[in-house]
Amino acid sequence: MIPDNSSVTEKSSSAVLKCCSAVLETLARIGDKWSVMTIMQLAGGPRGFNEIRRMIGHISQRMLTLTLRKLERDGLVTRTVYPTTPPRVSYELTELGHSLRDPLDTLGAWVAKNQHQVENARHEFDQRISE
Repeated sequence: MIPDNSSVTEKSSSAVLKCCSAVLETLARIGDKWSVMTIMQLAGGPRGFNEIRRMIGHISQRMLTLTLRKLERDGLVTRTVYPTTPPRVSYELTELGHSLRDPLDTLGAWVAKNQHQVENARHEFDQRISE
């Protein structure tokens, strides 16, 4: 008798879906433009809130606050409050946060290398659609 592999297939399919869901959730949380820009700015070392905001530019105080909280919650950034008057706060990448630098650099290199092809493909697609 031939063994029924449907349960094996269902289990592996379930594992793949679970993994994909985890990847999608993580990418959605750390892959937005403000998170990527914040991580890249913190790659150079600890920074204060206003310094990060100036370096990124065009980010509201509220959005940067939300982004830093999210990154801190995910274990990518640490927040240190110094007992000075007024209190000074700095943000720094954790070891986990630093481990994102290589993938982000790789993605950035891919974009730089292929941006022209993507733009051409978009232009050709838009031309076809408008006909």
